[in-house]
Amino acid sequence: MLENVVAVDILAFGAHPDDVEMSAGATLAKEIAAGKTVGIVDLTRGELGTRGTPEIRKQEALNAAKILGASFRVNLGMADGFFQNDRQSQLKVIEVLRIARPKIVLCNALQDRHIDHPKGSDLVSDACFLSGLRKIETLHQGNTQDPWRPAHVYHYIQWNDIEPNFVVDVTGFMEQKLASVFAYKSQFFDPNSKEPQTPISTENARDSLSYRYRNLGRLIGTEFGEGFNTKRYVATRSLFDLI
Repeated sequence: MLENVVAVDILAFGAHPDDVEMSAGATLAKEIAAGKTVGIVDLTRGELGTRGTPEIRKQEALNAAKILGASFRVNLGMADGFFQNDRQSQLKVIEVLRIARPKIVLCNALQDRHIDHPKGSDLVSDACFLSGLRKIETLHQGNTQDPWRPAHVYHYIQWNDIEPNFVVDVTGFMEQKLASVFAYKSQFFDPNSKEPQTPISTENARDSLSYRYRNLGRLIGTEFGEGFNTKRYVATRSLFDLI
């Protein structure tokens, strides 16, 4: 399952396929364009989703990752709706972290409408800390893994309007983000679909993928922005590094 995982600069986790693209897709596209490497990890297959099937969503997820330019995408196969922030789940995340050795981890919103989002947020955040402890032993392909703790863990913003701790200027990368989101054709607005409507399949939800991020851009003096939260202070080497 993890044979495609390689070392990357940024590792983005989502409880479900499409979480990452919806909330941080433009940020990832921008970093990839700047030469950084990115991997994506989905905790579940989204098998409880009202629309589509796990098989359809798997292919959509691979297509979306290709649009963004991610180095790899893997799915940990946890139980949609029922996974827990427990030892078993933490060890799965730790194994990936110790292979990919990212400097930065992105993960789900601190609080949100869907119960899996804060669970995923806590799970990944806790695993990032535990991954740095030498006495927690994990194996990959029969070999003991070295400890690794990412320097930064940032939580993207999802359905709820959470006030961000910082905003990334993503002007010029919204078209790529939207293309990656709409690779999930089974999930988003389609006037011809016969499947039941969900909160993200409405026309308003589709439009929010532009107007919410345009508003964040307005607040920081750019065209578009994506917001993030952190449980730790964000530091800068100079006042002039801030826009």
